[in-house]
Amino acid sequence: MSLESVRAYFAEKAPDIAVIESPLSSATVALAAEAYRVEPGRIAKTLSLRVGDRVVLIVASGTARMDNKKVKARFGGKPKMLGLEEVAEITGHEVGGVCPFGLKTKLAIYCDVSLKAFDEVVPAAGSTHSAVRIAPSRMAELTEAEWVDVCQDQR
Repeated sequence: MSLESVRAYFAEKAPDIAVIESPLSSATVALAAEAYRVEPGRIAKTLSLRVGDRVVLIVASGTARMDNKKVKARFGGKPKMLGLEEVAEITGHEVGGVCPFGLKTKLAIYCDVSLKAFDEVVPAAGSTHSAVRIAPSRMAELTEAEWVDVCQDQR
């Protein structure tokens, strides 16, 4: 169902973007990089967090690590990863396929600046065997995401 919600999302908002499927699992950054033949940094992972009483999605480079101090400073509270069932219930996507497209619930979406290092990134598309290729700026525009700096400096 989740893959279908993502397909419907793109059919309506960006029909030029095709959902691609792989027979290989892309449930982790390493698996996704292998499945879609890109470097791990180009995988756009979506982190589902609860900060206080809010749930937010942060999309970051596959090799970026969240900086709890930066998240706390930006969102005003300590971040806590959502549990598996909670992720599926709130986003409509299974863990490993979570993305900012075709969400079950309207959520605040943030793109980490780590994505700006790439002209094209590969976020999941609602399942552990699907993805899209998209420019980070276009992803942020389509999802009405705000750019934030909440990952550790990668230098």
